[in-house]
Amino acid sequence: MSLAIIYSRANAGIAAPIVTVEAHISNGIPNLAIVGLPETAVKESRDRVRSALLNSNFEFPARRITINLAPADLPKEGGRFDLPIALGILAASGQLNCEKLDQYEFAGELALSGELRAIQGALPFAIACGNAKRQLILPCVNANEAALPQTTTVLPANHLLEVCAHLMGTQLIKSHEITQHFSPENHADLSEVRGQTHAKRALEIAAAGGHNLLFIGPPGTGKTMLASRLPGILPELTHEEAIEVATVASISNQFKLTRWRQRPFRSPHHTTSSVALVGGSTPPRPGEITLAHHGILFLDELPEFNRPALEALREPLESGTITISRAARNAEFPARFQLIAAMNPCPCGQLGNPKSECTCTAEKIQRYRAKLSAPLLDRIDIHLEVPYLPQNLLINEQPGETSIAIRERVTKARRQQLTRNNKINHQLRGKEIEKICKISETDKQFMEKALEQLKLSARAYHSILRVARTIADLAEREHIATADLTEALSYRRLDRKISY
Repeated sequence: MSLAIIYSRANAGIAAPIVTVEAHISNGIPNLAIVGLPETAVKESRDRVRSALLNSNFEFPARRITINLAPADLPKEGGRFDLPIALGILAASGQLNCEKLDQYEFAGELALSGELRAIQGALPFAIACGNAKRQLILPCVNANEAALPQTTTVLPANHLLEVCAHLMGTQLIKSHEITQHFSPENHADLSEVRGQTHAKRALEIAAAGGHNLLFIGPPGTGKTMLASRLPGILPELTHEEAIEVATVASISNQFKLTRWRQRPFRSPHHTTSSVALVGGSTPPRPGEITLAHHGILFLDELPEFNRPALEALREPLESGTITISRAARNAEFPARFQLIAAMNPCPCGQLGNPKSECTCTAEKIQRYRAKLSAPLLDRIDIHLEVPYLPQNLLINEQPGETSIAIRERVTKARRQQLTRNNKINHQLRGKEIEKICKISETDKQFMEKALEQLKLSARAYHSILRVARTIADLAEREHIATADLTEALSYRRLDRKISY
């Protein structure tokens, strides 16, 4: 036949929309034309496909070949269409006889020798292929990644000839099963942090409720140590969450099977741009907040970050998603991350350090802290001082509670939240807060006075209620107590320094 139809898929954010590869061969001046909004790498496939076919002992038709990638208004990028284009030409020219092409989807970049090279975004491709009830043929390099969902029949191949042999029934490809063992999580233990009992308590509350957290203190007080130990006390990812995390890594070309079911921990440098932090470019690419999905985004030296970059965090901190809009394309990426940040108390960093005198004026300190806008601070549920640790405490204090023991309490509290709310406390909004975070009339009067004195916004008030609810969950209390509200209020340190 002179017309063949092959199925593949494109990249569109974390989705993988279907692409129908139509190959038509007709009389005319020998030429290979690719239409359907292909970008440069797709257009260049004509040369890769031609050499791959010839080096695999196939005939490249000396006729007019038209390849249509439908739908025509969906941008196509990358080398993933090499394999389906080559198979389309073989089927249209009669060199490949297979009546079951509609039962498969294909992806793979071709080397000039016909070998198959890895593609980007194999996991969302496999998920969508499984939902369409088709089998997936792709390079062996991507086999483990594509087999993770366990809902798709994955047929890995190393060469174009292997694919053709399978389709013609001469040598079938076995479906792939993951055989590699996953690396266990190996996090630093929280017991290694000496002192800082209040900060450890705040870290446990943040882990239990998924709250955003800001540490303020002089250099060397343990802010980074505390933040790096948060993954060790967080509950294990569910299968659905692990698939979402792996999907983000897949479309970013950062997938590693050894990181399966491990929460991401991203720590970008303070010189990071807005685009690198929240995503952007053309076509739209995920940023650090998406790479930290279901994990932790640690921003050290928070006031040193670009102000527009920090302000761009406000919307995803609320919604859990980020939409990148460009003239030609829009893309929505998940961004449900937990923000952990650290900052010095002043520009010189020595405020509160008994061993070194602070040289900053009150005006400099206010200007330094004002780099963080009130709306951004409102979205950080806990801001806490991490004071300088005396030498005798640093040397003589015995190791504290282990991360494993704390993780058990955190997991139990989260399980209680999911049973009651169907979500963690940090994600409560509007009427959910009124229903789940009820307080007594006496506590309402107490909170009215606190709001007036500290000049807190409505968003900050809701943050306090959510944190108090988490404290009550850790104590296994059904209702929020006055002590829970008082402790939650103590974690709003910067509200007493910056005027709203």
